[in-house]
Amino acid sequence: MMMRRIDLERGRWLVARDVPRTGGIDMEVLGVAQRIIDDVRRRGDEALREYTAQFDKAELADFQVSAAEIEAAVAEVGDEFREAITSAAIAIEEFHQRQVQQSWFTTIEGGVLIGQQVTPIERVGIYVPGGRACYPSSVLMNAIPAIVAGVGGIAMVVPPDADGRVNPYTLAAAAEVGVDEIYKVGGAQAIAALAYGTDTIPRVDKITGPGNAYVTAAKKLVMGDVGIDMLAGPSEVLILADETAEPMFVAIDLMAQAEHDPRAATYLVTTDEDLPARVELALRELLVGSSRADVIERSLTDNGVVIVCPDIDVALDAANLIAPEHLEVQMADPFELLGSIRNAGAIFLGPWTPESVGDYVAGPNHVLPTGGTARFSSPLSVDDFVKKSSVLSYSLQGLEADGATVMTIAEAEGLEAHAAAVGIRLAAVFGLEDE
Repeated sequence: MMMRRIDLERGRWLVARDVPRTGGIDMEVLGVAQRIIDDVRRRGDEALREYTAQFDKAELADFQVSAAEIEAAVAEVGDEFREAITSAAIAIEEFHQRQVQQSWFTTIEGGVLIGQQVTPIERVGIYVPGGRACYPSSVLMNAIPAIVAGVGGIAMVVPPDADGRVNPYTLAAAAEVGVDEIYKVGGAQAIAALAYGTDTIPRVDKITGPGNAYVTAAKKLVMGDVGIDMLAGPSEVLILADETAEPMFVAIDLMAQAEHDPRAATYLVTTDEDLPARVELALRELLVGSSRADVIERSLTDNGVVIVCPDIDVALDAANLIAPEHLEVQMADPFELLGSIRNAGAIFLGPWTPESVGDYVAGPNHVLPTGGTARFSSPLSVDDFVKKSSVLSYSLQGLEADGATVMTIAEAEGLEAHAAAVGIRLAAVFGLEDE
C-alpha cells in the first residue's frame, strides 16, 4: 500500500509523533534567506537584478510590469478564462464582503465613551508564485480581501520566466481585480524588497501570500518589521470517511492535494476497515496515465497516512489532533459532525464538495493554515488587512467615578506616575491634595 496505515484499536489514540509534518523551516534555508535579505537592504535594485538572473535566469532592466504587458495578457488568455476568472472573483468578493467589520462606539453613564476604530492597512504586498508555475487563483484570494477591506495600495510580486515574462493568466487575474502595480521579482529577494523598499519598489506594511521554502523563511525573518499573514507549509488534506464514501471520490481528492508537491501531506481517517483497500485500488487506476504520477506517488508514499478508527469519536479526535489545512467529510451525516470539528482551515461537507471548489470558485479563501496551525490560526480574510484601535474619551465626571480604582491598582503595581496622572487632574478641579 502506498500510504502508511495505522489501526487504532479501542482505547488507543493517535499521538503527535504518528503525524507526518513537512512544514518546518530548515536552518540552512533560513541562513540563505537572511543573507539575501541583508543584501537587498544594502544594495536594493542591483541585488534584485542579480538574484533574478541567478534564480529565474531572467535579465531585467525594469522590474515593473507595464500596462501594455497587462493588456496583451488579457487579450492572450481568451474569453473562456476571462469569464471563469470573473465568475470566481464575484463569488470571492461576495463571501469576503460578509467579513467586513464596522467601527463601533458606545457611551457609559458618567460621560465615558469607549469603542473600536477599524482602519484599513495603508499598503500591502501580495506574493504570487510564478516562473514555471501559474496561480491566478492566488491573485484573487490575496487581492480581493485587501480591496474589500479598503487597503490603499497593493503591490504584487511574481517571479518571471527565463524570458522575463509573467504568466498571462496571472496578469489577467490581476487585471480583473484592478491590481496594476506588479513587479517581476520572486523568492526571498521579493520579500526583502516589499519589507524594506528599493528605488523601484516602495515598502509595504504587510505581506501576504504563499511561496516556496525561501519565501516562507524570508517572511519569518521580516516579521515584526512588517506584518505577515502566516508561515504556509506544504498543502494538506484530511478525508474523514465511513462505509458510505465512494472510494473513487476519496482517491481523486487525495491525489488533488498530492499533486501539488512531493511534500504535500494526505490523511484518510476512516471508521471502515475495508475502505483503505478500495481507495488503494482506485488510486492505482487513476494514476495510470496521470502526468503528475511521480509527484503523487512520492507524496502518498512519503507523507500519506491511513488511520483506521474503531468509532467516530476516535476518528474526530484524530482529525482534531492533525488540524489539517483542508478537511473533507465524506460520511453519512456530515452536518451532524460539523460541531465536533474544532481544528481545520477549511471544512468541506458531503461527497459533492471536492476541495478544488474551495480553491477556485466557492468564495471562501484558499490561503489556509498548514502544519497543524489550524489549532490557533484562521484562513486569510478581510481581518488580515485592517487594524483595530481602541478609542476612549472620559468626562470629568467619568474620571472622578473611576479615579480611585485606577489609583488603587496603579499604586499596588508601584507605578506612582500612573496614579498621579489621575490624582493631579482631580486635585486641579476639586482642590484635593495629591496623595
